[in-house]
Amino acid sequence: MFYLIFISLIILIISNIFIMLSFVISKKSIMDREKCSPFECGFDPMNLPRIPFSLHFFLITVIFLIFDIEIALILPMIVSFKMVNFIIWWKISSFFILMLLIGLYHEWNQNMLNWTI
Repeated sequence: MFYLIFISLIILIISNIFIMLSFVISKKSIMDREKCSPFECGFDPMNLPRIPFSLHFFLITVIFLIFDIEIALILPMIVSFKMVNFIIWWKISSFFILMLLIGLYHEWNQNMLNWTI
């Protein structure tokens, strides 16, 4: 029991020494502020964070993610073509494609696919 407490104490002391050593050795300056800031394409991280942002870019991103997930769902349907009954596969695939087309029509109807800024 004493041996376990002694080893734990030594590990605690060594880890604290390394933490203090890293704080002493590390160099931090005002010039390193840009290195620590998050990078986003087209934005200057040192300006005001409340600049106006076009909602159109967000909508394009959401549409891209939706179509990306649709592709991930369509690929297993192609692989499962030989494994299940053709009639069942046809009904499920047709329903899925119909839902995708209805969503695409809705996006087109709401002018979300208009690429003008």
